[in-house]
Amino acid sequence: MQTLKDIKIGDTVRVKKLGGEGAVRRRIMDMGITKGAKIYVRKVAPLGDPIEITVRGYELSLRKADAEIIEVE
Repeated sequence: MQTLKDIKIGDTVRVKKLGGEGAVRRRIMDMGITKGAKIYVRKVAPLGDPIEITVRGYELSLRKADAEIIEVE
């Protein structure tokens, strides 16, 4: 199982499964991160938090904790 947190800068992946529950899962889905969406990892902060990604034409920053619940392939 590989999560978004493990992806290197410059890689593009596809969302396989979303973990979490309740408000956290809903917030991630509202940002456009759903099953099958392609995600490009643009930048990672020096300490690994946050991670800057591009999804569906938008640039987003995710906390490391949120990236850990997004399973990718």
